[in-house]
Amino acid sequence: MAARLIKGTEVAKEIREELKKEVEELKEKHGIEPGLVTILVGEDPASVSYVTAKQRTSKELGFYSIQDNQPVDISEEALLALIDKYNKDPKIHGILVQLPLPKHIDETKVLYAIDPKKDVDAFHPVNVGKLLIGEPDFLPCTPHGIWQLLIRSGVQIEGSEVVVVGRSNIVGKPIAAILMQKVPNANATVTVCHTRTKDMAFHTRRADILIVAAGRPKAITADMVKDGAVVIDVGVNRIGKTPEGKAILVGDVDFEEVKEKASAITPVPGGVGPMTITMLMFNTVKAAKLAAGVAK
Repeated sequence: MAARLIKGTEVAKEIREELKKEVEELKEKHGIEPGLVTILVGEDPASVSYVTAKQRTSKELGFYSIQDNQPVDISEEALLALIDKYNKDPKIHGILVQLPLPKHIDETKVLYAIDPKKDVDAFHPVNVGKLLIGEPDFLPCTPHGIWQLLIRSGVQIEGSEVVVVGRSNIVGKPIAAILMQKVPNANATVTVCHTRTKDMAFHTRRADILIVAAGRPKAITADMVKDGAVVIDVGVNRIGKTPEGKAILVGDVDFEEVKEKASAITPVPGGVGPMTITMLMFNTVKAAKLAAGVAK
């Protein structure tokens, strides 16, 4: 029997509807309008596409939104000054600098320059540290999206064996940190596998919940998955084009094989992807509430 699909498009829509109501309430009751600025350096087509989607979503939700486009040759000093300007702007609650940046700019220095209270990507070391000790203001967007997919799909997390394939700072490490916390809908036993793991399949076959962010197409095959496991595929890999010129996308999991063995699985596209921007919006709303002292 084929696995149940965990559809990120549907869950993301549900969360956005909740956020839209929350934004309306914040405006009516408290006079608060969540503010988001997205800073784009250069004209990389993928980055332009991502930023456009973020701006479109923020406007749909009723945010005060600024798209700040900067030339590719902007100096590091000028970019840091721009961030400082938005750090001091009370109308802006979330600052997002679209990555990657040109090689002459130190990305780490730029990310660290963002006020942690406006770091809606949750990449600043203050926010990473708060996550690890179990007192986060913001959760990184993709891991938070994964967590919401599991929770809202009714997946049993507490006491489960979770295996994460991939140890990036963006997905692997933070999702492991989230799911091991002593809080509701977490309390899992988490194993993290990576490129130096000796017997990957030994670990993945133990997983009740398998989260794959390996960056390699179809890296996880059916023989590596336990019967009835829940599989979250974070990967998006372009492996060619259709005759019409449309990109062919596959995940890090061999979907056609694994769906016959798993109890539930995310598709690619339409799984984890739609959740990332949604959780960015969630963080911006939370940042606005924290700034106004009305966060629950």
